[in-house]
Amino acid sequence: MRISLALLVLLLAAAWTGSHGMSFRSLRAKCCSKEMFYHRKIQESRILGYLETPSTCTHRAVFVKLLKGMVCVDPDKKWFQEYLRKQKNPNSTST
Repeated sequence: MRISLALLVLLLAAAWTGSHGMSFRSLRAKCCSKEMFYHRKIQESRILGYLETPSTCTHRAVFVKLLKGMVCVDPDKKWFQEYLRKQKNPNSTST
């Protein structure tokens, strides 16, 4: 009987996390630790996209998608802010 109850609890937990589009392991992967930050400028032509980390994360960051994976970037870096401006207004040129 105890095994059946434990199995039922596990199945309900799996169904609940599945219905929310996440897993217990993926909760940690949505944030960047200090050691994960990439500090060099990334060429705009190498950036395939970006995704902001949730506000619940300890460090404010952006996941930048590259051909070979994703890196964490400080969204306040000057080069990233310039990239965002160009994405929002592609016809403007910087001076």
